[in-house]
Amino acid sequence: MQRRSLKIREKEGEEEEMKKPSSHRSAKVFDDGTNTFFWQAHTVLAGLVIVCVLCYVTLTEGAFMGNTQENIRRGVVAVVIVFILIGVIHMPDGPFLRPHPVVWRLALVVNILYVLLLIFTLFQSVDDARQFLSVLDPSLGQPLPEKDYGGDCAIYTPDNENGSFANLVDKMDVFVPCHFFGWWVKALILRDVFLLSIVSVGFELLEYTLELQLPNFGECWWDHWIMDFLVCNGLGIWLGVKTCEYLEIKNYHWRGLYKAPTFKGKLRRAVTQFTPYSWTSYRWGYTQSLSRFIFVFAIVISWLVQELNTFYLKAILWIPPNHIFNFYRVLVYAFSGSCAMKEMYDYLSTSDKNARIGRFSWLCFAAIICEVMIEIKFGWYILTIPVPRAAIIFWTSLFLLVFVWAFWKFTVPFRDMPVIGGPYRNLTGFITGRDDRTKSM
Repeated sequence: MQRRSLKIREKEGEEEEMKKPSSHRSAKVFDDGTNTFFWQAHTVLAGLVIVCVLCYVTLTEGAFMGNTQENIRRGVVAVVIVFILIGVIHMPDGPFLRPHPVVWRLALVVNILYVLLLIFTLFQSVDDARQFLSVLDPSLGQPLPEKDYGGDCAIYTPDNENGSFANLVDKMDVFVPCHFFGWWVKALILRDVFLLSIVSVGFELLEYTLELQLPNFGECWWDHWIMDFLVCNGLGIWLGVKTCEYLEIKNYHWRGLYKAPTFKGKLRRAVTQFTPYSWTSYRWGYTQSLSRFIFVFAIVISWLVQELNTFYLKAILWIPPNHIFNFYRVLVYAFSGSCAMKEMYDYLSTSDKNARIGRFSWLCFAAIICEVMIEIKFGWYILTIPVPRAAIIFWTSLFLLVFVWAFWKFTVPFRDMPVIGGPYRNLTGFITGRDDRTKSM
């Protein structure tokens, strides 16, 4: 009887999946519906644990202990922990199920805390903001050392005492695998090789544009286009796309951990808990309509601004590149950004006129805007450093070209022209007078 009901559920899932448009179908998912202890709500138990911990602290610690600064630090940490615990219990679930909904509720709560921290920082002076960071980590609050990021750009240096390829080896640090892994994660988040390539090329061009404002952007040409664009970005995107293709064609069969008959089966089921529950391929359709084009264009611009904020915040607030705070920020955007991208894709794909943008998307955009405002307030002396005239001409021409193309593609007077939306789908058909659709007849 149970097997029969499972087959009925699988058949209903297939029928429901076929009703979806081809641009929004996901992989087949079969679930036996097992609901174990870890998937049940435990609000009362969690509340009792919080109360017991607070009672223990109240009864065991005296009224006067420690210095004022330490008491404030401990109090802030306690408030943050309690806020996170309340959030992961009562916040709504995110768009993903694995490894557990509590992970995505935690991502939402941490994103809220990050936005609140940015707003708090915005109302400080630059010295107070740096001093606040030094309270969290005493090693901060010091000016960053000057470093020559360009220097000698020769790849082969036979006279160098450190080796004939010393310049190349010097760039092979821990950031190379981190850079590669980061682009693999970005590919899993965005799931579109063309948009990923646009972001990759765009950021390298922005580094050329802003190297007078941020000295660490002044890299050698081979560091820009070989190590970054081709090796780290390119291989990361390629691996991410291949991972997406595998997850798209895979069928997902889920059953309870304790229903696995062998220990090996239980171990395998525990490991697969950290893999996706299902997979949806993103087909953004940015050339289908003007609204979709503007929406996706805004996503790309926001992504690039978020990437630039990383370097501006480090320069303005004196945070070293290898500091753990930078890693925490990357984690916040990685988890929240993946949920935000799913929300924005669902928002773009739905036909419901009453649909609204999701909470993760709203918070990510709010965080990016707050970071930009902090940079404007505290780093005006950096932002006002003039960029090369050639860069201004290039970006102005590029945006003008995109605007003209969008106007030519989507506006009413031109969209029925043969080359754009009429019977001829491409320039060859327009020139030769042949309709592409006749090939299939």
